[in-house]
Amino acid sequence: MRPMSSMGSWLGVVLIGAALMQSHVAFGQSPPSNCGPLENGYGPYDYRTDKEKLPIVLGAHFTPIVEQLIRGTTNTTPGGDIDYTLRAIPNNPRALWSMMRLAEREKTEKPSGSRYTVECWFDRALRFRPDDHVVRMLYVTYLTKAGSRKTEAMQHLEFVLKATNNNPFTYFNVGLLYSDLNEYDLALVQAHKAMELGLTRVELRDKLKAAGKWQDPASSAAQGAQSGPAAAASAAD
Repeated sequence: MRPMSSMGSWLGVVLIGAALMQSHVAFGQSPPSNCGPLENGYGPYDYRTDKEKLPIVLGAHFTPIVEQLIRGTTNTTPGGDIDYTLRAIPNNPRALWSMMRLAEREKTEKPSGSRYTVECWFDRALRFRPDDHVVRMLYVTYLTKAGSRKTEAMQHLEFVLKATNNNPFTYFNVGLLYSDLNEYDLALVQAHKAMELGLTRVELRDKLKAAGKWQDPASSAAQGAQSGPAAAASAAD
């Protein structure tokens, strides 16, 4: 499992690829939720598309000092401001990540200032926009950290892959999450797909190498085998 402190760089990669993810397939039927209604005094608004509606919330509540969990803007602690941000923008991935970090820091599922648990915030985000794969992958990180919910995590990753439309960033990030789940063969498949589509990032390859699970793509190995005798013959000439 990737440490929470290093999640920022991973989240950045996810957000880079998010603009390429265009799917509107629902993830089955949402079960009845005990995590409250989505209606809010302002919003709720979609983090991906309602760009003109977001600055008033982000500027007043989700400032850099809140995101970094230094302190709140309307409270002394950041939890209340993250709470408001997620009620107005349920699928804000950076706010979800900050809430996860706050829960970890406070060693509780329901951080101070938050009216819901971390699990509930994901429930609300996915009820609001089931097609948001960035949120879904963050939820897989949460499930992986929980330690005993691998089956659920795998189901979410399978859903994301079915809707990916050959996005190399998606393959790359799903591969990282498979690696966190110790599903190295599946992670390797995603790494090869991302490489075939031209993605040159090496973090997934390096993770698999560190685990002793990396293999070059079959096409690369075949090219190497073919070039070997030719190179030897050329040297001999």
